[in-house]
Amino acid sequence: MKKIIVTGGSGFIGSNLVNFLIRKNFYVINLDKLTYSSNKYKNNLKNKKNYKLIKLDIIDRNKVRNIIRKYNPKVIFNLAAETHVDRSIDGPENFIHTNINGTFSILESLRLLKKKNINPKLIHISTDEVYGDIKIGQRSDEKHKYEPSSPYSASKASADHLVKSYIRTYKLKAIISNCCNNYGPYQFPEKLIPKMISNIFNNKELPIYAKGRNSREWIHVDDHCEALFKLYLKGKNGESYNVGSGLNLNNIDLVKKIIKICKTLNIKIGKKTKIKFVKDRPGHDFRYALDNKKIFKEFNWKPKVKFEVGLKKTIIWYLNNQKFLKSILKKDYEKRLGLKI
Repeated sequence: MKKIIVTGGSGFIGSNLVNFLIRKNFYVINLDKLTYSSNKYKNNLKNKKNYKLIKLDIIDRNKVRNIIRKYNPKVIFNLAAETHVDRSIDGPENFIHTNINGTFSILESLRLLKKKNINPKLIHISTDEVYGDIKIGQRSDEKHKYEPSSPYSASKASADHLVKSYIRTYKLKAIISNCCNNYGPYQFPEKLIPKMISNIFNNKELPIYAKGRNSREWIHVDDHCEALFKLYLKGKNGESYNVGSGLNLNNIDLVKKIIKICKTLNIKIGKKTKIKFVKDRPGHDFRYALDNKKIFKEFNWKPKVKFEVGLKKTIIWYLNNQKFLKSILKKDYEKRLGLKI
């Protein structure tokens, strides 16, 4: 049974990827620090013979190196990251620790193990935010310059540059993927879609930054997992690939879609559940938009989940799994962050 290491495999995208790989009969080793946003809900993986969870801060280079040496995986998917922009504004240190130094730890481990003929492929998962604000009518391709705006996106950009330097200098087998906003089951409710869904369920206001005109590109997490698997199978070492859907929505339009779908599902919209415009995030990028022609052309990959269908399924999932929301400490996601400047 082929072995795969997933760092951050208890996060939103990571846990979906782990389940995806297990269904394909890989032996998955999940390295996760198990921080506040880790998925501990209905964890049915404990009894799986082809799954192992190792609680670990990936900055511990010796332990990371020993684990890679022990399991000698075919590929390492690096998803371990702090990802919430508002938290990075309040306190950037954790983002530097995990996103930059954690990636450095993995790269150094691979550099040393390469000398011992242990040389797995690294798929480093990054974000569209590294490209910064994209003008209307334009989309960022893989050669677009990096212009990160927040401590979060700067930390991811820094990690990307580290990966590229190790590819060139040490000839590591590595690929970078830059993905747009994900949505789907098990997403921590500090992110926009699950936060709006949770607030609707609990008759609370729906806070939107500024006037809600900021534009984001959306992809279902299942499509992202499919794309990452394609990169493992067919991706060219040293290359970067944008993983996007091509679908952009203004935040206000997205929230209105969520409300509309909830109504069709006969979910009660309480009197307090109204859109409320709140003070904007410092340094808030107006628009992200990926040019995804490269991955479409090289792998004939296209997202399968239509947005309205995926969004409806996501709302139904949260409706049927409200214990997931209740199991999360409210202090972890209800307080407004990102105003300390």
